[in-house]
Amino acid sequence: MEWYSNLDFLLKIYWLIAIIGSLVFTVVILLAFIGGDADEFEDLDSEIDADSGIGFQFITFKNLVGFFTIFGWSGIACLEAGLSKPLAIVISIFSGLVMMSIMAAMFFFMRKLSDSGTLKYKNAIDAIGEVYLTIGANRTKMGKVSVRVQGALRELDALTDSLVELKSGTIVKVLDVTNNGILIVDQTRKPIEPIKQHTYEITDNSGGL
Repeated sequence: MEWYSNLDFLLKIYWLIAIIGSLVFTVVILLAFIGGDADEFEDLDSEIDADSGIGFQFITFKNLVGFFTIFGWSGIACLEAGLSKPLAIVISIFSGLVMMSIMAAMFFFMRKLSDSGTLKYKNAIDAIGEVYLTIGANRTKMGKVSVRVQGALRELDALTDSLVELKSGTIVKVLDVTNNGILIVDQTRKPIEPIKQHTYEITDNSGGL
C-alpha cells in the first residue's frame, strides 16, 4: 500500500485497471476454453451488444474485459518507459482496441466451429423454443431463440413473419429454416399439453363364467 500511495495519479489508475482486468480476464478465458461461455456473461453480452443477431460482435463484456486489461498494462509500460502522459494514453487506448478486435475474432470463430459440423438446421423445424433476444415484426430485426436441436439446447438466429415483435421469453415454434441457417419462427397458437392416455374397460358380454 505504501508503494501504491507513492505512485503518480495516472499510474495508480493504470495499475488498478490492469490488476482488476487481469483477474476477470483470466476467469473469462478459463470459462470459454474449459466450460464454454458462462450464462452470466452471455446475458451481459445481450444487454451490452445492440446488434441483436449479427454474428461478429465487437462490443461485448468479454471484449471489454480484454480492452481494459491491455489498456492498463500498456499504459503502465509506456509511463515506466518515460513516455509523456498524452502519448501513453493514446497508445494504451489503441492497444486496447487491438485486443478487442482479436478477442471478437477469436470468439466469433469459436462459435462458428461449435455451430458447424454435424448440425443440420432443418432438424429444428417444428421444434418448440423460447425467444432469447427480441425478434422484430415482419422480419425487420433478427433475434435469437433457444431451441433444442439434435439433443442439444442451442441459441440460433431467428426471424418471424408475425406482425408483432416476439419479445424475450415468448414461446415459439420453428416453421422453416432459410438457406443460410436462419430460423423462421412464430408464437405458438396453443399451449403445450401433456399426452393424454386413454384407458379402456374390457367387458365380457358372453355371459359365461
